[in-house]
Parts: sequence; structure tokens; C-alpha cells
Amino acid sequence: MNNETFRNKTKIHRTWTSEIETLKEVSKRSRKNGSFLLSILLFAALFSCTTEEKADGYGNFEATETTVSAEANGKLEFLKVEEGERLDSGNIIGMVDTIQLYLTKQQLLATRATAASKSGGVRSQVEVLNQQLKNANTERQRIQNMYNDKAATRQQLDQANNQVEVLRKQIQSTEAQNAPIVGETKAIEAKVKQIDEQIALSKIINPLRGTVLTKYAEPGEIVSFGKPLYKIANLDVMELRVYVSQKQLSEIKIGQKVNVKVDGMEAMKEYEGTISWISSQAEFTPKIIQTKEERVNLVYAVKVKVKNDGSLKIGMPAEMWINH
Repeated sequence: MNNETFRNKTKIHRTWTSEIETLKEVSKRSRKNGSFLLSILLFAALFSCTTEEKADGYGNFEATETTVSAEANGKLEFLKVEEGERLDSGNIIGMVDTIQLYLTKQQLLATRATAASKSGGVRSQVEVLNQQLKNANTERQRIQNMYNDKAATRQQLDQANNQVEVLRKQIQSTEAQNAPIVGETKAIEAKVKQIDEQIALSKIINPLRGTVLTKYAEPGEIVSFGKPLYKIANLDVMELRVYVSQKQLSEIKIGQKVNVKVDGMEAMKEYEGTISWISSQAEFTPKIIQTKEERVNLVYAVKVKVKNDGSLKIGMPAEMWINH
């Protein structure tokens, strides 16, 4: 038995002795007044208050809350969420109007088709010139052979060479005309992809499985990028944030099982919890939080994960009990 435990038991013993002496006096008087039963009940009440234990930590339940916001501008066509409703991850639960985006995309597609038509015409010209160049090279080779056999003149060979060079320059010039058209087509395709991305962002997709806590918008409202639509949180596992003193830190560790108790109709309702986080820095005792030891200026925050059976709510007060 350590010194602190001995002092506590001695203090309790003295308290009991004082209370018993008081009750003896009350009992003597109550016998005269016929109230002996009342004195017995009073003794039981005082005895129970004297032996009542305190929890190792007090706090409130929390949950990670996520605010889902609009990622597009326009009228909110529909939003299928209600407060208290459970949603699955990946479900499409809303849509922002996409008519203007659709019309812009159709205009871009028409412009791209026109540019593609121009590019196709240029490519056809290049193909014709390439065929002419092929024929010119064949003719030049034939004249070169004849010239070697002294069956053709130098003038005929020069004309054949000039014809090949002219066709090559025409091909280069025609291909140069196609370069801006190709660049325009690529720019239009990039804009179409941008529009497709905006249309995709117009779909409101629920990011996580959880319960809707608050709804901020209604169908028919005009929303803009970043406007909150609803708040959701996963309430399957709740976190109890409690505060403990420095002396209690040696009794707890991450992963440790503890008991969590909340107020019930007739008695405290008990849950199994797991310590998931212990603050590395001390902070001043919050005014609304009680600790095991009185007059403690600095405490450490601790989070305890508790599986929710549907009864635990955000902000609900609870107690943490360490299994000694």
C-alpha cells in the first residue's frame, strides 16, 4: 500500500467515525420522536456518498464532421439529402444545372468539326502533291538514265529536276497552312475536356458513408463554387475527448481498453472504449471539464474511440474509467 492510498483510507475512516458519532446522536433523538427508520435511511445515504468513486476522466463525444460544398456555379436542380439520413459513399445525391455548359460544349464541337474539315482539305492537297512528287521523281530518274545513254539533253534533265523541287516546296507550303489548323483543333479539344470536367463537377457525389447532420441548401437555389450544401459525419464510431492529469498519464497508453459510461434511465450505461490518441502537450483545464483531481491547472487531452450502438450523440457527456 502506497502512502497516498493510506492517507485516503485514513481520511475516509475519520469521516466515517465523525458521521457515525453524528448518527448516534441523531438516533437517540429519533427514538424519542419515533423516527428511528429515518435515521437508518440517513446513515445509508451518507455511507453511500462517502464510498462513491470518481471517474478517471470526463468529457464529451465528438465525430469528424465533413462539409460538402458545391463545385460548380448555377441553379441547384435537386439535392436528395435530409437531416438524420444515412448516405453511402459515391452516391449521386444532387445536380447543379448544366444547360449552359452543354450548349457551350456543342458550340465547341461544331467549331472543332469545321477546323477538322479544313485540316482534312489541306491533307488531301498534300497527298495529291506527294503523288505528283513521286511521279516527278520517277520521270526524273528516267530522263537521268536517258541522259547517261546520251538519249536526252541536259535541258530535259534540268526541267525534271526543277519539277521535283517545285513540288517539294509546294508540299512544305501546304503543310505549313495546316499547322495553325491543327493547333486550333487541339485548343478546342482542351476546352471540350474542360467543359466535360465542369459537367462532372456539377454532379454532387457524397464523399463518405455517414449521417447527414445539417442541410444548408434547397433545390432551386443558386449556388456558387464553395457554397456549403450539407454536413455529414460517420457516427458508427464516436470519439470521447477527456482530460487527464499528469499523474494519470502513467496509467494509460494508446490502444488500451477502458470503460466508458453515459447516463441512462435508471443506471449508467457502459461501453468498451479504446484509447486512440494522447496529446503530447499540456493545456489549461477547460472550465466545463471536471478532472479526477481537484485544482489541477494543466491537463492532457485524450481521445477514446467507442463503437456507437445508435444511442451516442455528438456533444453527449460521458465518463472514462480506467481498468486498474
